[in-house]
Amino acid sequence: MSQQRRRRLIVVRRKGIGLVLVMAISMIAGMTDAIGLLMAGDFVSFMSGNTTRAALALGEGDWSTFGILIGAVGCFILGNAFGVVVASRFRKRLAGLLIVVAALLCVAAVLPMGMRGSSAFFVVVLAMGMINATVEHIEGLPIGLTYVTGALSRFGRGIGRWMTGDRRRDWIIQIVPWVGMVAGAVIGGLLTFEIGQQALWFVAGSTAIIAAFALWVPSRLQTRFLSPSGSPVPKRK
Repeated sequence: MSQQRRRRLIVVRRKGIGLVLVMAISMIAGMTDAIGLLMAGDFVSFMSGNTTRAALALGEGDWSTFGILIGAVGCFILGNAFGVVVASRFRKRLAGLLIVVAALLCVAAVLPMGMRGSSAFFVVVLAMGMINATVEHIEGLPIGLTYVTGALSRFGRGIGRWMTGDRRRDWIIQIVPWVGMVAGAVIGGLLTFEIGQQALWFVAGSTAIIAAFALWVPSRLQTRFLSPSGSPVPKRK
């Protein structure tokens, strides 16, 4: 086998594993967002929506709603930061982070969530922020997991470039997180209608299964998914 062919196969393998993880983790995000919206009345990962609603609440003088939604935005930001920190503590970075996220979802499952601004709501928001640090890019292409506006925008621009003669097809993978989120939201909604907040146990278990799959992924490859393109990854001491 030529060196060039070997490199091509390695890239295909990396991309395939990455897309499987993106699809699975986006499904987790979709399920969790649907459960959070139905149980607490607010989004746990869609911060664009929460920001708009917070602004409207501010304009109406609804300080309670404003505080809850801005608190959620801040909690989501902290979750993203903590996700990077937590991942850096594990040799199997992606798997370790997913295990922590699963544990947080278990905590949320035993806390009351059926009201706005509940502690369970903020725990789930924190977990959804953290999960964004699992796969940040695939072969240099940015990937969003708990939000798909950017992915749909990149997908649409890819179609536009194709129509103008650019025959690169890497933009096609941007539809993967959207499909995963839609599928997850449908599942999460159905589970919530059937068993209520207990659906979080299902999400936590699913996250743990993905973590188990991630244990099989080589540490070096996990580092490639976590590291922003072109940025060095700090070595674990």
